[in-house]
Amino acid sequence: MNVLFFLTPKSEVAHLQKEWTLRQAIEKLERSGYTAIPMIDREGHYVGTVTEGDILWTLKKRYNMNLKEAENIPVTSVERRIPFKPVSIDATMEDLVQMAMNQNFVPVIDDKKIFIGIVTRKDIIRFCYEEYARRLEEEKKS
Repeated sequence: MNVLFFLTPKSEVAHLQKEWTLRQAIEKLERSGYTAIPMIDREGHYVGTVTEGDILWTLKKRYNMNLKEAENIPVTSVERRIPFKPVSIDATMEDLVQMAMNQNFVPVIDDKKIFIGIVTRKDIIRFCYEEYARRLEEEKKS
């Protein structure tokens, strides 16, 4: 199964720019309603994923929860606890399932390592369920 079948394109994905501040990242997370969000650089390369927890613990450990000070902190200074690794555009469904067991979405990059979108855990589970149901139906017929 082709990854593109499941891809939510970058144009529809809330994401952070590497050059942003911590405060901008917090505001983007708040507006999006997501708990984790991919970060890209100016050229579009996938840099990593930042979670609400990453931001919370960075603020607590380094900045005493001072949101005003967050205006001067680069989002790249946020320590990320979980490395959301991307898959290439030619990844298999097995690759996606393995990655989605530990993260809400799987970032997808092209051959030049440019971020092109995500595949959500929800879409992967839906595919697996439909495949399971299809096979059960085939077994009933035979």
